[in-house]
Amino acid sequence: MITKLIRTLMGRPPAKSKAKKGSSATQYKAKRLGVDSSNISRAAYSVAQTLQNKGFTGLLVGGAVRDLMLGMRPKDFDVATNATPEEVKRLFRRAFIIGRRFRIVHVMEGSETIEVTTFRAAPQAQGQTQGQTQGQAQMTGRSGRVLDDNDFGSQSEDAGRRDFTVNALYYDPVAEVIYDYFDGVADVKAKMLRMIGDPLTRYREDPVRILRALRFAAKLNFKLDHASETPIRGAANLLKDVPEARLFMEFMKLVMSGQALACLQALHQYGLHRVLWRELAAIVDTPSAFVEAVLYATDQRVQNDQSVSPGFLLAGLCWDAFDQRWQALIAGGELPMPALHQAADEVFAQKLGQFGVQRKIESDMREIWDLQARLQKTTGKMPLRMVEHPRFRAGYDFLLLRAQSGNAPAALAQWWTDFYHGDEDARSNLLQPLKKTSSTNVRRRRKKKASSEISPALSSAE
Repeated sequence: MITKLIRTLMGRPPAKSKAKKGSSATQYKAKRLGVDSSNISRAAYSVAQTLQNKGFTGLLVGGAVRDLMLGMRPKDFDVATNATPEEVKRLFRRAFIIGRRFRIVHVMEGSETIEVTTFRAAPQAQGQTQGQTQGQAQMTGRSGRVLDDNDFGSQSEDAGRRDFTVNALYYDPVAEVIYDYFDGVADVKAKMLRMIGDPLTRYREDPVRILRALRFAAKLNFKLDHASETPIRGAANLLKDVPEARLFMEFMKLVMSGQALACLQALHQYGLHRVLWRELAAIVDTPSAFVEAVLYATDQRVQNDQSVSPGFLLAGLCWDAFDQRWQALIAGGELPMPALHQAADEVFAQKLGQFGVQRKIESDMREIWDLQARLQKTTGKMPLRMVEHPRFRAGYDFLLLRAQSGNAPAALAQWWTDFYHGDEDARSNLLQPLKKTSSTNVRRRRKKKASSEISPALSSAE
């Protein structure tokens, strides 16, 4: 009903046969769907236009088209074309072919990187079709997961390879026309997330689609249709076949989507958190107030188009485990700083070892934890040195979230807030009581020294 209504409003005839759906596209004038062309980056437009000027197809595709229809300005733009990766590379001065399983081209236009993909052919279950060579065949594993995906095809075949109907929309930014093969326009309007083809088969082809389904549903506030939702719980074990580095990347996309709490709740609902990251179970099953504060703060930053640090986020998710081990080592007689470094080593080995976290992220996490120890000291010259530390703001923000959730003294967070934002006089006043205390201690030491000089026997006895 919704599809027919939209086609009527857009001046398009209703689909005659569901069986033929996907073989040809319904065309819509983008402006009539509410697309604002000013939301398209110059780089994306330029890449598509260049391809068209050279006789190739050049269309925006995927999430960018969906977001344009939703009135959003996309953060990333992908372009689809019938040109091969080698042909694309020859058209642009700064273009690089990347990937092996799925070869794509990164085109550098100014400060932007536009991802250009060649139309893919429909998947072949046997790995080779009549007329194809062994090198051209698309290979799949025993589970149905696609292992090689460089068999090129038509635009309609490429649309059928997309995961969800709302991501199978193509937009010609020059002609300002949207091509819709699977009623994706209607699904965007209905806020429905629907898998193209048989959902279980598509999940087997690429198990990460399970995580993408939950992320898109949470991020866009869309509802998964029944057919796409039903197999998820039973297909969860497919994620075990996905390389851990890719799982980590998809996990970070979930928690940096702007709807981290909703995504983690969805993982918990379908029992995926235990499969995705074994240590995530404890975090999701009984999240601490601090973890919730970190996730909420991350969501707010993403929604406000502010940068988000993966290191800061992971430092927050792993803080409880780290802090418990740190305090246990101190209680066992270790000095605070050596205990801190040992606790960090153990957390990385036990909690994050399976992912092989990038060194930059690990370094950021260690520095943030290290600063939590150093920020406990508000005497002497330490505060002045701390505010000059290149990672001070991250450590300070981390402390504020800890105080907000009852994980750190509120008075300590307030002191650092006053000191950080204060001018020279304000900082001097904050340190003044400490200086008086220091002077009193000096006088006491001098008095004790004088007494020992008068009564050496008493001093030695002591």
